[in-house]
Amino acid sequence: MVRVRAPELPKNLPWLNCESPLSIKALRGRIIILDFWTKGCINCLHVIPDLNYLEQKYKNYLVVIGVHTAKFDHEQHRDSIEQSLWRYEIKHPVVVDSDRQLWDQYTVRAWPTFVVIDPQGYVVATISGEGQRKVLDDLIQQLIREHQGKETLDLEVLRLSLEPKQTLLTSPLLFPGKVLASEQTDFLFIADTGHHRIVITSLDGTTKAVIGTGESGWKDGDWKTAQFFAPQGMAFDQERMALYVADTGNHLLRLIDLRSQQVSTLAGTGTQSQLLFPHGGKAEMTALNSPWDLVKLGDKLYIAMAGSHQIWMMDLTNGTVQTFIGTGAEFCVDGSLEVAAFAQPSGITTNGDEVFAADSETSSIRAIKLGDVPLARTVCGSGQLFGFGDVDGIGGDARLQHSSGVVYAEGYVWIADTYNHKIKRVHPASRECQTICGNSQVGYKDGIGTDAYFSEPSGLTYAYNYLYIADTNNHALRRLSLNSLKVTTLQFPMLCSPYACIPIS
Repeated sequence: MVRVRAPELPKNLPWLNCESPLSIKALRGRIIILDFWTKGCINCLHVIPDLNYLEQKYKNYLVVIGVHTAKFDHEQHRDSIEQSLWRYEIKHPVVVDSDRQLWDQYTVRAWPTFVVIDPQGYVVATISGEGQRKVLDDLIQQLIREHQGKETLDLEVLRLSLEPKQTLLTSPLLFPGKVLASEQTDFLFIADTGHHRIVITSLDGTTKAVIGTGESGWKDGDWKTAQFFAPQGMAFDQERMALYVADTGNHLLRLIDLRSQQVSTLAGTGTQSQLLFPHGGKAEMTALNSPWDLVKLGDKLYIAMAGSHQIWMMDLTNGTVQTFIGTGAEFCVDGSLEVAAFAQPSGITTNGDEVFAADSETSSIRAIKLGDVPLARTVCGSGQLFGFGDVDGIGGDARLQHSSGVVYAEGYVWIADTYNHKIKRVHPASRECQTICGNSQVGYKDGIGTDAYFSEPSGLTYAYNYLYIADTNNHALRRLSLNSLKVTTLQFPMLCSPYACIPIS
């Protein structure tokens, strides 16, 4: 059997989370896992807990090195990657694989891919896809046994100089993902995703409540003790005074009762579902897969199930949850349940007749006709996994870049075009898509129209002729007047970071 020596890691590439570049040669005596990933890929995010587990279990033997190989143009930028390391609490070294140099040298073909290198510097396995914790665990144990016998293991403690985590400790919001407005109650619900909590303010920013401890976890109970894990989209039932939350990191749907001030679990088991084909069952007995956004219509809750590339539906009357449309294949295919396919839907909204989804990995806006036989169509965007860009136009001629937020208002679907740092709108019938505000450059600046700057806006909501925008990487809430197209930043003078003070209850 021919042994293949691992290609060396270039010193001239940017390195993050370490003081200086690492090399295969210098790490002789240790098992290395190269994790080829990209920041916008849901499958790549799913493996972060697996890598954390393995790093802790084998801390005397194992070194994990992330190899960030971008898919989208925006993912090439070092600042964008650094933000994702802080957002997802990735602490191992990461090399920025500019121009796919390492991707090609290691003949990688898919995200995520793990390359396992033995203590003598030889490639022993290349494994693609999520859900590989046990496979990697067993392989590491095998390598430890084999190399203990050869005395080729180096058990000296390896000290990597990690950069300090930039948590913006005094920032009231941290990577806010989604936002939801209620005109009738003067509520603005904010998924303070990086702080693992839900914030309720008035539409002018006056803090009314903070729900969650600020620490990641899964815990039901009162608002002060409840815990979430990277919550995202929400839906509000004014009559019941109930807020439904996509508790994305926990793979759950949660219910916040605004009258009793209690948090409970509505759907999911707390473990990620591995089933991709259409299925369903009793809500609390059915595992979910990264629910990312919600919209309520009647007694139905429609769910952008990013992890399984599907749209799901929960019947709030009988307590069941099931696939609404999508085969589970990661593509853009229009049609009925039997053939329709999505690619990481991350935003969802409705006009009552159709449900609209931001299909992030195909950079498209999709529509699903409601009824006994739901039908999917592509409203705008190329509908291709690598068909992204920044072009205003009609239907398939328009280009978006990893759009992840949508809201229906005033006859249009408004779009958070996340990696283009813009707010756009598309007419559902004419399919004309156009830029409304924002500049293709990353920034943080109020202004009118394209004079305003954003950084990865991810969530939208509407109230009183304003769009409220979760400007995720600016850790801010912005407000766009649809009359003047002026963008301003909403202030929260009474809101504290959980690291800085005790939140308001």
